[in-house]
Amino acid sequence: MIDDPDNIGGVAPSPQRQRKIIHVDMDAFYASVEQRDNPDLRGKPIAVGGSRERGVVAAASYEARKFGVRSAMPSVTARRQCPDLIFVAPRFEVYRQVSLQIRGIFAEHTDVIEPLSLDEAYLDVTEDLQNIPLARDIALQIRATIKAETGLNASAGISYNKFLAKLASDHRKPNGQYVITPEMGPAFVETLPVGKFHGIGPATTARMNSFGIFTGLDLRNQSFDFLQANFGKAGAFYYSISRGIDERQVRANRVRKSVGAETTFSQDLRTYDAMHEMLQPLIDKVWQHCASGGARGRTVTLKVKYADFELISRSRSNSDAIASRDELEKQTIDLLKKLMPSPKPVRLLGVSVSGFADDTEGSASQMALAL
Repeated sequence: MIDDPDNIGGVAPSPQRQRKIIHVDMDAFYASVEQRDNPDLRGKPIAVGGSRERGVVAAASYEARKFGVRSAMPSVTARRQCPDLIFVAPRFEVYRQVSLQIRGIFAEHTDVIEPLSLDEAYLDVTEDLQNIPLARDIALQIRATIKAETGLNASAGISYNKFLAKLASDHRKPNGQYVITPEMGPAFVETLPVGKFHGIGPATTARMNSFGIFTGLDLRNQSFDFLQANFGKAGAFYYSISRGIDERQVRANRVRKSVGAETTFSQDLRTYDAMHEMLQPLIDKVWQHCASGGARGRTVTLKVKYADFELISRSRSNSDAIASRDELEKQTIDLLKKLMPSPKPVRLLGVSVSGFADDTEGSASQMALAL
């Protein structure tokens, strides 16, 4: 599926050289690899992850998504929504090898590649190594090569900055691509719900909604001072992206600083048992990302936000890297125990691992995996 309004191809003439950014996102990556390698799973609702009581869904096939199953969902909830759901144990080493194969395809077009995870990356193709003039055509060729060499589908977004390229790739998933030109950017953003903005999670969305900010246009109507006063350093970023402006560069070979997952609860937690249970899918999610990229960190951090929005964190650094999911859980729960009994109800919990070895595969500097 291709959506390229007016056949513009992704880049408009400009007095200054216009950047050409592509965001490539593999479609249901883990689940698609499993369906590719096991024909019996094709066309069926599958979830990659643990089926145990405290398991979590790492990825869901599109057949499963029709039932509302999604990544980071507790496995018991997923099975309740889709009784015929098939759980498949993750094979992170396989996913990593396929990811490296895909990254090799990217490298045929540009050296400026910023991986965000195993299944998505930004590419700066302003200077395409194959001298293809239109970013739209580069994306078409990349997607076709990925399909031919791996049997997997990819979606792509093409634009003049990272923020809009990410929005564009979401706009025509699965197996499609979309172009947002400089002329289209501001208008495209103003109609979008703020909850669809990459980088604005559920908690920030709720806070914006409380101020009457529901769309990009509502956000653009706020002053710089208002956004900075109410959203801190992120306020300047929100001010810019509401106008379709994002000056961030595609940064190749970025060193991962941390991997984290957090979730805000619909009802505040008050007991140790409740917090222990809600930490399990977060620990699963963090460990899955560590294991999938072969990354091992030495520092575990527990983040707690209380009902009155007071935010605290507690960390433990080790001489050796965290070697297993069980070890990550033990250290996280030890940090939780030191905060018990909780002085106030808890509205958010987060877990992160940092202190990675210098030779870790490049990735985003912070994987904020809001659940």
